[in-house]
Amino acid sequence: MAILKVIELLASSNKSWEQATANAVKEASRTIKNIRSVYVNEQSAVVTGDTVSEFRVNVKITFEVK
Repeated sequence: MAILKVIELLASSNKSWEQATANAVKEASRTIKNIRSVYVNEQSAVVTGDTVSEFRVNVKITFEVK
């Protein structure tokens, strides 16, 4: 039986929500092994003038504890 743990992270990108999600997984994988899934809990954006300047995500990352 596998034991799974969930952590919550915030990440951002100036390109897209998808890139912000990928940034969260990439950064988490630097210290966490056996990542199983990522769940996008919330999305938001920063608007500067009349354009979106930053995409932000709140994600939950699930990984196996060995």
